[in-house]
Amino acid sequence: MILLVLIASVLIAGVTIYQYREQSQDYHENRLERKEEQIKQSVDYTLKETTYPQTTENLGLIFMNEIFEIADVQNVNFNIYDLQGELIKSSRPKLEKDSISNCLDAEVLNKLSASAERRFVEENSTAGEKYKASYTYINDGKFKPIGILNLPYFEDNSFNEKELREFLIRLAGVYLLMLFTAIGLAYFISKYITRSLQTVSEMMSKTDLTKSNEKIHIKNPSLEVGRLVDSYNAMIDELEQSAGKLARSEREQAWREMAKQVAHEIKNPLTPMRLSVQSFERKFDVNDPDIESKISEYSKTLIQQIDTMSNIASAFSNFAEMPAQQNETLNVVEIVKLALDIFTEKYIHFVAEEKSIIAKLDRTQLIRVVTNLVKNAIQAVPEVAVPNIVVSVSSEGKYVKINVTDNGIGISDTYKEKIFEPKFTTKSSGMGLGLGMVKNIVETYKGSIEFNSQKDMGTVFTVLLPKENESVN
Repeated sequence: MILLVLIASVLIAGVTIYQYREQSQDYHENRLERKEEQIKQSVDYTLKETTYPQTTENLGLIFMNEIFEIADVQNVNFNIYDLQGELIKSSRPKLEKDSISNCLDAEVLNKLSASAERRFVEENSTAGEKYKASYTYINDGKFKPIGILNLPYFEDNSFNEKELREFLIRLAGVYLLMLFTAIGLAYFISKYITRSLQTVSEMMSKTDLTKSNEKIHIKNPSLEVGRLVDSYNAMIDELEQSAGKLARSEREQAWREMAKQVAHEIKNPLTPMRLSVQSFERKFDVNDPDIESKISEYSKTLIQQIDTMSNIASAFSNFAEMPAQQNETLNVVEIVKLALDIFTEKYIHFVAEEKSIIAKLDRTQLIRVVTNLVKNAIQAVPEVAVPNIVVSVSSEGKYVKINVTDNGIGISDTYKEKIFEPKFTTKSSGMGLGLGMVKNIVETYKGSIEFNSQKDMGTVFTVLLPKENESVN
């Protein structure tokens, strides 16, 4: 609407200027013709009344005084030339004679003689003003040319230009009023149209699969918006039903997969235990002199497999039975440094930008996050010639930032989307619960964990934990 008003104002202003110029040009052409016709009539009348013969040589005598009377009556100056273009008489004062051409150009004479109307109008400009000069023949009683009548005409457009300025000012005022009116109408109409859509947009942006969503209620909506609201409310009902079914299905599927993984991991140590018992049963001999060493070896094998099963059970327990948070005010720098003390690898380095960063966190869970990330980094650098792991702690606004950087083998693009999934692992041992548990802890605190990895160049895990914990377990 605003654009149409602006375009219309520009177009009308342009058309108005063009129209005024055309009218001014037509006015001056008509006025010149009228003045020329009036002077010709006066000249013809003077020729009829004169007693001198109507010849070129007598034009100076015939119009000696009459030329001034005609110029005074018609209120315009003019000149009379002979047929060769020499000035015979002028109505201008003698002091202005220097500005009068004493001889016409050959081009003017040629164009005048070649014109079918026996008339030629020359257009020129001087001192920044336009002027025209008309040339026509003076005929005797037998319509034989005996001289040339020259009428200079200066175009005075001051009145028209003044009128044009006044009109454009009025037009600008009208269109300025229309522009402000259009802006006001556009604003209120758009607010009226988008008010309901804004409510729908806000409610849609708040839609969350993990919680119950409110329906939209709008008073007196338009037909289209009403259909949109009804469709959204119906979608909310279907979404809640689908979300419940999906949540149950995902939980059941997750536990099925976890049960399969646990069963698979438990079967792995059970097989060598069974074989060891069967072998010992076949080869057991009380009188064997090496019976004690064989029993010791047998016991060592069973203990190793039992420890493996115990580790599997512990890992599953830590993931599935996350203990309640025991939040306390602690120095994150000291706790992270303490968590690294259990590692003996010399290529693990600790960096802290500050000596003290205070936050309300669970000490045990914070240590568990750090140790799992460091273990993951250690397992990524065994094939590196000069392994290097850097654990850094810094403060970032309302969050504590923990970075664990390694120069290991990196994570392939194929596995990046699955890296935090429980039971996923790229290693030959373990259940793949470490990073899943870390993500669970971090998200419980309403923090975030991200990673950036390049193949054969290393990986950086970044954990952000809020200093003021508002999570509810």
